[in-house]
Amino acid sequence: MVVPTVYGFDADNLYVHGSAASRSLTGREPSRSRNGSESPDAGADAVTDARQDTPGGSGAETGAAMGTVCVTVTHVDGLVLARSVFEHGVNYRSAMVYGVPRKLEGEEKLTALRILTEHSAPGQWDYARQPSRKELAATTILAISLAEASVKMSSGPPDDGEGPDAALGLWAGVLPIATTWLAPIPDPLLPEGLTPPDHIGVRAGTRLS
Repeated sequence: MVVPTVYGFDADNLYVHGSAASRSLTGREPSRSRNGSESPDAGADAVTDARQDTPGGSGAETGAAMGTVCVTVTHVDGLVLARSVFEHGVNYRSAMVYGVPRKLEGEEKLTALRILTEHSAPGQWDYARQPSRKELAATTILAISLAEASVKMSSGPPDDGEGPDAALGLWAGVLPIATTWLAPIPDPLLPEGLTPPDHIGVRAGTRLS
């Protein structure tokens, strides 16, 4: 299963989040009625994670029902256009994190949610209304350790510039891709004259690196 999501990270963990009713965050199959159809309230109790005993014996909530997961993040920086079709490629940066997700609660959950928010929109956590208890209960935050991670990247021009195809006289090089933040678009229901705060407006025209 592949689930697109926003993420955040610190020195030790990568964090992902979603609805508490989402089976994709627990690895559970939907509950079914006797005739085999999915029950109407199948997602209502989907957040019942497996328990893994800890040295203290209290049991820590984990995503063990999901087993090991892989989280990938990829930035495409450009198309590599060579003299031959065979040598075409992509310049990219990619990170892969492997691990058994751990469900967060309490202050650890709130801290992770702040990390998620600030990674996507720096400054927004302190600007916007912060989550209520009900909203926190409706949200699942998973932490995946960064202990097992790998990085792959490719950069530079095509590598056929010194081969026989160089004599073809064809153009070759890189077509860069830049993802750029545009000017903020206000909610049409905003009161007239309410402008974006500095931490939002300053991002217009900057590149997503």
